[in-house]
Amino acid sequence: MTQFFTEDGSAETVNARMGEDIDPRVSEVMACLVKHLHAFAKEIDLTQEEWEVGIDFLTRAGKLCSDERQEFILLSDVLGFSMLVDAINNRRPVGATENTVFGPFHVAGAPERNMGEVISLDGKGESCLFEGRVIDLHGKPVEGARIDVWCDNADGFYDVQQPDIQPKWNNRGIFTTEKDGTYSFIGIKPVSYPIPDDGPVGKMLAALGRHPYRPAHMHFLVTAPGFQKLVTHTFVGDDPYITSDTVFGVKQTLVAPFEHVNDGRTIWRSPFDFVLTPVEQNG
Repeated sequence: MTQFFTEDGSAETVNARMGEDIDPRVSEVMACLVKHLHAFAKEIDLTQEEWEVGIDFLTRAGKLCSDERQEFILLSDVLGFSMLVDAINNRRPVGATENTVFGPFHVAGAPERNMGEVISLDGKGESCLFEGRVIDLHGKPVEGARIDVWCDNADGFYDVQQPDIQPKWNNRGIFTTEKDGTYSFIGIKPVSYPIPDDGPVGKMLAALGRHPYRPAHMHFLVTAPGFQKLVTHTFVGDDPYITSDTVFGVKQTLVAPFEHVNDGRTIWRSPFDFVLTPVEQNG
């Protein structure tokens, strides 16, 4: 055991101070964190001034956090870390619909709606029919799947961001499949929008020459007995930010068709099937 601190043996010295009777997983996680944190500082020859900038950045991020805003989650998102953790914890077999980040705008208790019902309540945007099936890995329909959906309005805001402007539950709803596994509802073709960029994370993005935008998408939370929970989006393929999502949430398999139909009922149609993975089966 190294008793005294040296530059070469810094991580080993710190990790050697951990007690013997602590939780094994805590020990494993913290030892790995210390090892990589120290290696980072050594690799780039971190200066005292740079570390002070880092401390100030974290302090300002912490001061912005509240019940309505979580700047550290935003930081995790724009560094791709949220997506990495999501990918590690949601490995699925080939053919199953892929997960992506949950996002901060889901609201529990959205109204249960009938298939084909309209979820856009503010009269804005270009109407779009979302339809498809919920099936298993063998293509069999899943009965009783609950599909919780939500998206921004045509101005790029979720209803919870504008409680005095948008109707409650605007662009939200829950639908339950019957024996054929099909779903359908009418919303709007989503639009892209920026994440909050008025804080330290936004300033970091600007310093890195990065924009704060998410490409247009519809959120889906699909659950069914006997299957893994699916948290995902479908994305508008021609969105200008489709290949540069600031939170790295786009996966190629989640880019959905948006067909211009203008059939008197809706302007757009977006067909997409969700393939669920049985519980306890991973990729």
